[in-house]
Parts: sequence; structure tokens; C-alpha cells
Amino acid sequence: METARAAALRSTREAHSRETVEDYVEAIADLVETTGEARVTDLARLLGVSHVTVNRTIARLQRDGFVSSQPYRAIFLTDTGKKIAVESKARHQTVENFLRAIGVPAAVAQKDAEGIEHHVSRETLAAFQRLTQQT
Repeated sequence: METARAAALRSTREAHSRETVEDYVEAIADLVETTGEARVTDLARLLGVSHVTVNRTIARLQRDGFVSSQPYRAIFLTDTGKKIAVESKARHQTVENFLRAIGVPAAVAQKDAEGIEHHVSRETLAAFQRLTQQT
């Protein structure tokens, strides 16, 4: 029988494994929205990682069905990737709005939301939404 602590730690490990996927698909969506395309060089600069890291991650995302790409071409989100990007962006915005509503400065709220968004439970996120809609 799994203990509450074991379940919480398992949940945290699962959230960590989703972080990269969520960060990349959100970044790709943002780049496509602002510049019309997402390229390896743009992702590397935006995420603060090397081209090699981006190439390896994109290969994994492609294998897992989140993106499509061809060598030396733009990177595109699949329908699954688009869905994750929209959900991730909404979660981020909810967390950031909550943090700002409780008085956290905008720059700090933006930075903190980047980490919290991957680990917040549905129940907590719903509470954040209720509280920020009332203010």
C-alpha cells in the first residue's frame, strides 16, 4: 500500500518528467505566434540551452508525438503538442495571476510561476482561479 508521502513523491517525479515537454511546447507555440516559426536557434536562445540540447529534446518530442520537424526546417506542434501548450500556458497564467493578487511583484511572480505551474494540483489551481476571479 502506497503511503501519502510516497504518492506525493511519485507525483513530483511525474511533474518533473512533464516539465521539459511543457516548457518546449509552450516555447514553440510562443515563437510560432510571435515570429511565424520555431527554429532550433530560437528555442536555444529562448530556453537558455545549447543547440545540441534542443536537437536532442526535439527528437524525443517528435518520437513521442508532440512535434513534427525535418532537419534544417521549422518545428511544428502536433495537435497533441498544441493542446499541451494551451493547457500549460493557461496554468502558468493562473499561477502568475494568483501570485500577483497576493502581492508578489510582477517579475517575481513570472519567475515563480514558471516552476510552480508544473507542480500545482488541479484542486489548488481551481482554488487559485476562484480567488483571482473574485478580486
